[in-house]
Amino acid sequence: MAKRNSTMTNGDGSSVCLLELEVALISGPVTQSFFEESPVVTRTVQIRSDQTLEQLHHVIFKAFNRSDEHMYEFQVGGTRMMDPKARRYVLPMAMEDQAGGRRPAGTVKRTTIGSLGLEVGEPFAYWFDFGDDWWHQVTVMAIHEDIPRGRYPKVTQKVGASPPQYMDWDDEDE
Repeated sequence: MAKRNSTMTNGDGSSVCLLELEVALISGPVTQSFFEESPVVTRTVQIRSDQTLEQLHHVIFKAFNRSDEHMYEFQVGGTRMMDPKARRYVLPMAMEDQAGGRRPAGTVKRTTIGSLGLEVGEPFAYWFDFGDDWWHQVTVMAIHEDIPRGRYPKVTQKVGASPPQYMDWDDEDE
């Protein structure tokens, strides 16, 4: 049974809620045969609104069975990947990076999910490994006021196989 969480609040004083997010792999270094075998690759995660984008990164990282950390960022409020109108949330070391002449909106360590003002149906981007360019669309599927006891964030559903973080391109030629 769900327990209403009325004692915890976000930094702005609003009640903590639980967001259900679908994380879809949009692009990355995968072979054609991988996409033929797994045309849809998504992970559903639950995260509390008082948890950070850094915590969201870690659950996505684990959900896709990745092993090597790389730079990453979240882009919120745009209509496409690398949209200059999107707010960028980056690692602290990248705060001085003014990509496209715009300063990042904040760091993943300090920015909570609840502070983003997300609504059901709203997508945002997660870009992992700036060399290999793994792009994901994260969509808010539901926002729950009742938060069941348990540890968050967590993966609640996996669709499709996880692609290897580093593709063996020689296998594709066989």
